[in-house]
Amino acid sequence: MVRITPLHPLFAAEVTGLDLASGPDDATFETIRRAFGTRSVLVFRDQDIDDEQQIRFSRRFGDLETTKVGTSGAGSRLVILSNLGPDGSIVPPTSRQMLNNKANRFWHADSSFKPVPAKASMLSARIIPSAGGDTQYCCMRAAYAELPQRLKDAVEGRVAVHDYGWSRSKVDPDLVTEEERRAVPPVRQAMVLDHGPELGRSLYLGAHAARVEGLDEAAGRALIDELMAFCTQGRFVYSHKWRPHDLVLWNNRAVLHRATPFRGSDEARHMVRTTIAGDGPTVETPHIAA
Repeated sequence: MVRITPLHPLFAAEVTGLDLASGPDDATFETIRRAFGTRSVLVFRDQDIDDEQQIRFSRRFGDLETTKVGTSGAGSRLVILSNLGPDGSIVPPTSRQMLNNKANRFWHADSSFKPVPAKASMLSARIIPSAGGDTQYCCMRAAYAELPQRLKDAVEGRVAVHDYGWSRSKVDPDLVTEEERRAVPPVRQAMVLDHGPELGRSLYLGAHAARVEGLDEAAGRALIDELMAFCTQGRFVYSHKWRPHDLVLWNNRAVLHRATPFRGSDEARHMVRTTIAGDGPTVETPHIAA
C-alpha cells in the first residue's frame, strides 16, 4: 500500500510502498498526483529503473520536453547530468560538461528560459558520490505567502526576462554557443504564478531571471536579488541527500532547486532527468519583440 510521509513542514514528501518498474495502477497514481499537487516535491526511494521505465512513468504527468541543443541528451527525452565521459572516466574540470554542472549550483527552475516553461522534472540517481552532490529545493509558494507586503506590491503584475545565455555567462562567458543562443533566446515570464484557490500563488524566479521589465537594470537586479535572498532562507528549503536509485519529482513552477558541490574530480555522479512540459506560457506574449 502506498504511503505519503512529509519530509518538511511546508512541502516535500516521501512515497513508499511502490515499485515504479511495473508502474502504479490508476488509483495509486491518483494518490501520487494529489500528493504532488500539495507537496510539490516527491521522493521515491529504491527505484532501480532504466531510461524507458522513467520515461513511461514521467509521461503519466504530461508530455515530455525534447532536450535542447547543447545539452547532453539533445534531441531525446532525457537530460544526462553527469561528470562521466563516453568512456566512463571523469571528464576534466575545465570541460564544458563540468562547467554546465557547475551552473546547476545556482537556484533555478528547469526550462524557465523557454516560452512555455517546464511543469515538472523527474531525476533518477544512477551513480552518486560518497558525500555532497545533494539537491536543495525551496518552496516558492510558502515564500510568497510570507513576503512582506512591500515586496508583494513590488512584484504584482511584473514580468521578468529569463535569459539562458546570461545565466550561463556567470560561469564562463563562452559557455553558451551561438547555436544555443538562437535556440533559446530571452523570454518573458510572470514573476508571480497563481496555482488556484487551494494552492495559492508562488514567486517565479531563479538564475535565468536577468532583468525586470519596466525597471532600470540596477533596480531590477536589486529586486530579484532581494526576492531570492528571502525565498532561499533555511525555513523554506528541503535538502535531499541522495541514495542509490532515488527518484525525485518536483514542480518547477512551485519550487526552485540547485545542486550542491561534491568532489567532482575524484568521484562519479550520474543522474538522468526527464522534464514534463508546461501546459502553457506564464504570460500572453512570452516572446520578446525584435
